[in-house]
Amino acid sequence: MHSSYQPKLLAVFKEGYTKEMLAKDIVAGIIVGIIALPMAIAFAIASGARPEEGLITAVVAGILAGALSGSRYQISGPTGAFVILVFETIQKFGYQGLLIATLIAGIILILMGLFRFGKAMMFVPYPVIIGFTAGIALFIFTSQLHDLLGLSTENPPPPGCLAKWGLYACSLQQVNLWSLLIGCLSILCMALTPKFIKNLPGPLVAITLATLIAYFFSLPVDTIGTRFGEIHAALPTFSFPEFSFMDLPRYIKPAIGIALLAGIESLLSASVADGMTGRRHRSNAELISQGVANIGSALAGGLPATGAIARTAANIRSGAASPLAAVFHSISLLLMLYFISDLVALIPMPALAGILIVVAYNMSEWRLFAKLLRSPKEDIAILLTTFALTIFVDLIVAIEAGIILAAMIFLTRMASSSTTFDIKAAFNEEEKQEDIMALRQLHIPKGTEIYEILGPLFFAAAEKFKTALSRISTRPKVLILRMRSVPHVDASGMRVLEDIYEKTKKEGTVLVLSGIKKDVRRSLDHAGLLKLLGEDNVQPDINHALQRAAAICQDQKNLQF
Repeated sequence: MHSSYQPKLLAVFKEGYTKEMLAKDIVAGIIVGIIALPMAIAFAIASGARPEEGLITAVVAGILAGALSGSRYQISGPTGAFVILVFETIQKFGYQGLLIATLIAGIILILMGLFRFGKAMMFVPYPVIIGFTAGIALFIFTSQLHDLLGLSTENPPPPGCLAKWGLYACSLQQVNLWSLLIGCLSILCMALTPKFIKNLPGPLVAITLATLIAYFFSLPVDTIGTRFGEIHAALPTFSFPEFSFMDLPRYIKPAIGIALLAGIESLLSASVADGMTGRRHRSNAELISQGVANIGSALAGGLPATGAIARTAANIRSGAASPLAAVFHSISLLLMLYFISDLVALIPMPALAGILIVVAYNMSEWRLFAKLLRSPKEDIAILLTTFALTIFVDLIVAIEAGIILAAMIFLTRMASSSTTFDIKAAFNEEEKQEDIMALRQLHIPKGTEIYEILGPLFFAAAEKFKTALSRISTRPKVLILRMRSVPHVDASGMRVLEDIYEKTKKEGTVLVLSGIKKDVRRSLDHAGLLKLLGEDNVQPDINHALQRAAAICQDQKNLQF
């Protein structure tokens, strides 16, 4: 097995797993399990699923991803990043459709890992990540106001952020003040607990306090039990979701979205863990582990899963020593699901809403968002486009559009950095560059033009190069293209070189290439351009190219006599 595919757990066992490490992993697993319980329930409900489906995801995905993870400390499960995508998929295809899409996404993730896409996933532009993350955060915040305000569930809120805000504005007289009180209490607990009681998880304090107050004072607020009925406490069972092969194409789009989001989030989380510990994760192994985890979650009837940054950080702070801490976190969740499912039913819905509102606030990265608004206008365009499309159109469309827009802007910048200039014209510039001074010492034969290309000669810069050469006023005997600063030539660039060759041949001008790099030479050779030009017209440096030009000019002069 290639080292980039090896799970970190295997490396830990090879190094030697001790009793002390086991004790640390058990303690960290229990602590993170306690933190994960309310989060898994809250994310499931926010996604339009049942509470136990979130817990099943945390249990199954947590064990599978933990055992196979490319990160030593990664904790996986349902996260806020999936809320909008899962909600829309359930609305469109039903829960069975979500399971099928998650299953396909798992296969895509495994293939991405096997084909070593791990590093490529980290090339998603920063404004795209901040844009769609902020959009998801706004969606979560907007969707949770319904439960925070205690509005009637007889008329569920409409889809879309604007429609929801319109409903809230028209329903202010129906606000349940007890729900608002419980929700605000939950928000305060989430905000203040880390400052005053660092060893206690904020979500646990918020849920416990809110549940006790609502239960003992018999407050008229919705609970998980009144909304969803009995919480089924049972071991996860695995079965294949029902589907027809004819229907598979309709699930490809959400599956790609789930795979992209799972890959991006898990690698971001693993990178955060690296920053906290000084270790290095294996990105390809991480993608494979997330693929297996999502397949397992789908077969168990769970939600999409990915690496959870907050839970991973808590795992590290709790003293985890190996990936087994993630396995113990899932086992502790399973035990809690089995033994306290009746108590879970008592949790007030506004308390969960309060937790998710704090999660949305932290997720929004509003300071970074504001900072990016002071970036170059191209980056602002990417940020705002991704943000707006996430809210008003579709998360998958937002990510795709953001990446495409970023790629187009990058190509434009690359094209503008690729320049072609007349070296003899540069002799008259005031700036005395060393290579220009050296060229002044060279003898350039009469009737010879020298142009230098700076930067890659690819499709976005090819036309610019062609235009620069078209400005040659007099037909030279020899045209030297100095290519020492060209790192890459793509098919479009080769086509332009071929066009230049055909044009110069027709006009009686000899085309000579100078200073071609090894990789570029190999590409031109494969394309047949070197054979077309002739070996004599491809020179290693400008000195040899000028000698070749002098020989050509002398031959033409002799022919005239």
